[in-house]
Amino acid sequence: MPNTPIFSVSKITATIKLLLEENIPTVWVEGEVSNFKAHYSGHYYFTLKDDKAQISAVMWRSRVQQLTFDLQDGMKIQVLGNVRLYEKSGRYQLDILRMQPAGVGRLQQEFEQLKQALLEEGLFDESHKKQLPAFPERIGIITSGTGAAIRDILNVLKRRAPHLQIIVHPAKVQGQGAAEEIAAAIARFNRYGQVDVIIVGRGGGSLEDLWAFNEESVARAIYQSKIPIISAVGHEIDFTIADFVADLRAPTPSAAAELVVPDFADIKEQILFLRQQLLLILKRSLDQRKNQITGLAKSYGLRKIEDNLHQYALQIDELNTNLERFYSYRTLQKRELIRQLNQRLNSLNPRQVLRRGYSITYHHGKVVTHWQQVATGAELKTELSEGYLKSTLTQSGKESGNGKEKNDL
Repeated sequence: MPNTPIFSVSKITATIKLLLEENIPTVWVEGEVSNFKAHYSGHYYFTLKDDKAQISAVMWRSRVQQLTFDLQDGMKIQVLGNVRLYEKSGRYQLDILRMQPAGVGRLQQEFEQLKQALLEEGLFDESHKKQLPAFPERIGIITSGTGAAIRDILNVLKRRAPHLQIIVHPAKVQGQGAAEEIAAAIARFNRYGQVDVIIVGRGGGSLEDLWAFNEESVARAIYQSKIPIISAVGHEIDFTIADFVADLRAPTPSAAAELVVPDFADIKEQILFLRQQLLLILKRSLDQRKNQITGLAKSYGLRKIEDNLHQYALQIDELNTNLERFYSYRTLQKRELIRQLNQRLNSLNPRQVLRRGYSITYHHGKVVTHWQQVATGAELKTELSEGYLKSTLTQSGKESGNGKEKNDL
């Protein structure tokens, strides 16, 4: 059989594993527990059977720890799991994710019906969800006052943001009347109006334990709340209708406390980091500006301005020197002109003429320049270079012939 392919056992087993695990989705299976074994490792091994067939099942320790009831042979349960093939033994088994006692099928059906009705009504719409404040100052908590959930929330909040104000409204979170108390607490917080965000939740449990958060009254109270609400119900794999309506769903109560407020230490560290970055940016900017100023100071353009100022200063000094020279020259010119004018004035000064032997005769204060200006008997005053003479005219005349007539004084 040269053309017939031959598979190894591991190859055919791997092929079967791939076919099984890729084509069978995660499914809910109901059956009776048989051959139950709680391994010392913490894992559960058992057979799930009905009156016609059986299948091996395993539940790993991390999921076993979430169970709220004790598993026993003969118990009828419902499990959520994936079909897996254990290659070493060639056996397939059910890898269980979640387990609950049987009898909750009716509740599951009610859950799906209400979920669909509220979905169609728009209670789950993202457009209606309110944004949580980035830095709330006061937080309201609705949960059991004695459960582990409140302790977990408070421990996380005190560690992350010790400055927060926390208001706890205790309420039943399981059993008769729990839904009414939860809805009333939400309404009361809204009337109070002094909290920034509300956490509603509880620890894990079965579908029946969490059922209060699947009630329509709670869903509508969350939807009508003016204050943002975080739903923190059960474990990560648990989903309730409250989760779908809430503004934010947290997988656990502790996770809700981490989501509602940033870690104070992280914020402080981030602020210090940003401060350091800002200082570095400022230093780089200042260094850059300093280098630019230094470059400008050494640039030809700035030196040209300084050189021009020096040139103008030299020109001003030169103009000032020329002005002083011009002023001195003009002063000398004016002094010489004044001297010459003084000489001319002195030469024209009658007193200078008198010093040469001449005199000036006045009659009634007027200078006598002609003999006919005065009559005989007139009183005259004659000014000399030194002093004066007074006289009376006895005779006057003029030159005639070969001689001159003289006046008799």
